[in-house]
Amino acid sequence: MLGPILAGVTYVYVFLRTWAPSNIVLDLIRTRSGLKWGVPAMGIAVPYLAIAYWCTTLINGGGPGWLHLVVLWGIWNGIKFLAIGPVSLVQLTIVRVREHRARTAPAGR
Repeated sequence: MLGPILAGVTYVYVFLRTWAPSNIVLDLIRTRSGLKWGVPAMGIAVPYLAIAYWCTTLINGGGPGWLHLVVLWGIWNGIKFLAIGPVSLVQLTIVRVREHRARTAPAGR
């Protein structure tokens, strides 16, 4: 029973990792040339969180229950984009320190 469940979860993970627009953008930000876009990308969290808020108001007003999934989706993607800003700054700092050390290191090392 565990095997088919694990296979299904793996398939969904790979599918979302490959085709979900938010994951594609985050993968582009995690590259060396994309690290500088981490902080501006935090602004993408605003629409996701606004969608989540709007759906909660619809749910509270008697809307359909499936909107809870949209709320979870919006909050999850909002958190991902809020977190990429500080993470990309730390990664960019680490990369620039390594590049500086490589430039200033003696040639015989």
